[in-house]
Amino acid sequence: MPINIYKEKNNERLAWLCDKSWDLPYQISELENWLEKTGKHLPIGQYVADIGFGIRNEANGGGGVISKNMMGIMSKIGMEIYLSEYPSK
Repeated sequence: MPINIYKEKNNERLAWLCDKSWDLPYQISELENWLEKTGKHLPIGQYVADIGFGIRNEANGGGGVISKNMMGIMSKIGMEIYLSEYPSK
């Protein structure tokens, strides 16, 4: 379930990103790209970016960075991030 972006009130889907990637650092990067191109133009409201990611067995720290720019856009439009962790396959 990679990234499902929707309106919180009625669950209307606005975007579906990273259809087959469960890699959190990649997903964060793609979400930032979407916010820069599309998300920043949304009217102020209540939105959710639900990121479904898988645990990386080989991970040894690090990961995706939610930048100040991303946080600023999300704050401006009223978006929250839900992190939905799923077991690795």
